[in-house]
Amino acid sequence: MATGEEMMFALSDSGRNEIVGNDIPAAMEALVNADCVCFDVDSTVVNEEGIDVLADYLGQGEAVANLTKQAMEGGMKFQDALAARLQLLKPSKASIEACLRDRPLELTPGVADLIKTLHDAKKEVYLVSGGFRIMIEPVAEILNIPKSNIVANTILFDDNGEYKDFDDQEPTSQDMGKPKALQQIAASPSAPKTMVMVGDGATDAQAKPPAAAFIGFGGVVVREKVKAKSDWFVTDFQDMIRLLNEYPT
Repeated sequence: MATGEEMMFALSDSGRNEIVGNDIPAAMEALVNADCVCFDVDSTVVNEEGIDVLADYLGQGEAVANLTKQAMEGGMKFQDALAARLQLLKPSKASIEACLRDRPLELTPGVADLIKTLHDAKKEVYLVSGGFRIMIEPVAEILNIPKSNIVANTILFDDNGEYKDFDDQEPTSQDMGKPKALQQIAASPSAPKTMVMVGDGATDAQAKPPAAAFIGFGGVVVREKVKAKSDWFVTDFQDMIRLLNEYPT
């Protein structure tokens, strides 16, 4: 098996994209050897922030986008931003379903191929998101990821389908929720030994540890604070695909 340094030099020699990160060899080696890869969803698996799409649809786009930006850049506690955004929106189940029907979330270029490559290599794939399960489940279905491999926030509705609250016991409803989510995954029956976290936000960078490596993604938006914390920072999922194809396990 090649070392991380050899993997890095091999990809560097291809000359496709500049390779950036704090510990690129370790991140590459972790990805190749991982038995579990966890993805953030918003601005990573899909090319937008799901809650911003919903807010736009409900006529509250600007106010919610500002809160999302603060949460993603680490300027506001995640649970505070989540509560504030939901209080602004108070989305009914019917309004979310209508949004998903009229304005379905779009996959980021290359992510479907990357996840298929991971599945073909017998690696577990999880979606770990501060977004909403009800909006993520259709994305997971497209990507052949089982619902049991989603860790996300649950919106609670009353008997009439009106917004009631959110489940504050979900790990991703809180700050430092991503490492808690990965700890739960590590303790699951599959008990992965090597996990990698892929995402665009400050909350994703928090997932190492327990993740062996954090791969920052800037293909939708580059967040400089996140880039600075990334073991490997990619803007194109093809870089990860090429690595996995070059070093099959």
